[in-house]
Amino acid sequence: MFLMWALRLVYVLVSNGYFVKQLFARASIIGVALLLSACATVPMASVEESNTAKQFRSPEKGNSGLYIYRDSFIGKALKKDLYIDDKFIGESAPDVFFYKTIKAGEHKISTESEFSNSDLNIKTESGKNYFIRQYTKFGVFVGGANLEQVSEEEGKKAISKLNMAVSH
Repeated sequence: MFLMWALRLVYVLVSNGYFVKQLFARASIIGVALLLSACATVPMASVEESNTAKQFRSPEKGNSGLYIYRDSFIGKALKKDLYIDDKFIGESAPDVFFYKTIKAGEHKISTESEFSNSDLNIKTESGKNYFIRQYTKFGVFVGGANLEQVSEEEGKKAISKLNMAVSH
């Protein structure tokens, strides 16, 4: 008897769409909450190291300073590998930056993207700092990434709001 009553109640709720609407609404709320909380994390440098890098000191003669940062909103759950001259320096995540001292000259900066690495070739001069912005973009299967060189002013402004990741 109870089973018949319960089945009839389920039938009424499903037939008028109430149950389906409630289920969809709850699933949507849970989905949005998961998306908003799914942010990638990477090993971070100490606050002292991060603050020192944010002083933007000129590197020693023969070297250049390279800042690579990621501040885009798209792809918050994605981590993307970064390379300098095909050497792995770390995984980027949202709102982080890397700082490396490199020999002045020509260099290839690369980031993992959807199907293959995206490269940016730059020529650096001794004693200068360079700023590279990594940004994520929508892809066919997963988000891709790309790199762009930005002005010193734009780079410093963005990096002042970010935290430094540990580089290899």
